[in-house]
Amino acid sequence: MLRSVLMTALSLIIGYGILVLLIDGIFQDSFPRAVIQFLQSMGMDYTRANEIYGIIFMDNKDLFVALGFILLFLVFFYLAMSKITRYLDDIGEEIGNIMSDSDAPVTLVPELRPISEKLNTLKMTLKRREYEAMESEQRKNDLVVFLAHDLKTPLTSIIAYLTMLDEQPDMPAEEREKYTHISLEKSLRLGELISEFFEITRFNLQDIVLEKENIDIGMMLEQLADESYAVLANKSLTCTVNTKDNLIVNGDPDKLARVFDNLLRNAIAYSYPGTNIDIQAYQENEDVIITFTNQGDQIPQQKLNFIFDKFYRVDNSRSSSTGGAGLGLSIAKEIVEIHGGAIAASSSPLCTRFTVKLPMHKEENEAPKKKGRIGKA
Repeated sequence: MLRSVLMTALSLIIGYGILVLLIDGIFQDSFPRAVIQFLQSMGMDYTRANEIYGIIFMDNKDLFVALGFILLFLVFFYLAMSKITRYLDDIGEEIGNIMSDSDAPVTLVPELRPISEKLNTLKMTLKRREYEAMESEQRKNDLVVFLAHDLKTPLTSIIAYLTMLDEQPDMPAEEREKYTHISLEKSLRLGELISEFFEITRFNLQDIVLEKENIDIGMMLEQLADESYAVLANKSLTCTVNTKDNLIVNGDPDKLARVFDNLLRNAIAYSYPGTNIDIQAYQENEDVIITFTNQGDQIPQQKLNFIFDKFYRVDNSRSSSTGGAGLGLSIAKEIVEIHGGAIAASSSPLCTRFTVKLPMHKEENEAPKKKGRIGKA
């Protein structure tokens, strides 16, 4: 707009100068004389040639001046717009640079430096998102490979043991019971892996709907520990629950039960045999703090930074014995955060601890509607 205004003013100034200095000045005598001489050469007499000159030029002087101004303005406007067009062409080329795989930075003329900086920021953002998407896709593909292998391992064992039981009807009862028990364990593990596989395909916690109630966290944790007795005993582990009274939070009991169940299963999977898993819950300011502490291998700090990412496993070499789909902790984090809380992990040579913080229900005198849990979400 500024360029257009300047071009208009410049056209008027130069046009006025041409009109005064040339048309009304220098050319006032020579131009009419040249036109009249030209008409005389065509066979007209001087009087007729002078009359035609007056009709054509003198009577329409304003029209010629206006056309001259318009033509002059169009010339200057074209010169101004041609520079803007070059700017747009340069920007178009750099946008093509952004869309390509080139690592060259965006470079524009100095007067377009703000646009150049924004385009460079856009390019870096797109590159980062592309890299993150590729990394996430690679993790998911690796996880599918891991799960495919994990699914095959228990299935092969189940087929082998069932084949033995089918081909040896006279097998001693003790051995038959042993192989039946092993087949059952492998079948249960296969069911867990299939559930994890479905979890990958439908994992979208953005659509989760909370059905909130008042929950007694202490009672929920004690119930969770009781339900896990068989799994703990199978791993030669013990579990102690220490909670304060009246730790009431307002949340979805099924979803929060899933959080605590995931954390306990994670602690069981990575605990040393013969050790204790300690679960504590207490009030801190306006929050309820829940901790799960187990004794196992220390998790390096660089791995702790990614432990709540989707499809991340601390040890990718772990297979069907402990390795999951890498979704349990990610799901736990999502559920805790939509409850307005936070979850964190810490690890030392002595123990690994997961800490959940949830807002405490403000109406502490109100009796909770539900003190336990229904089941897993």
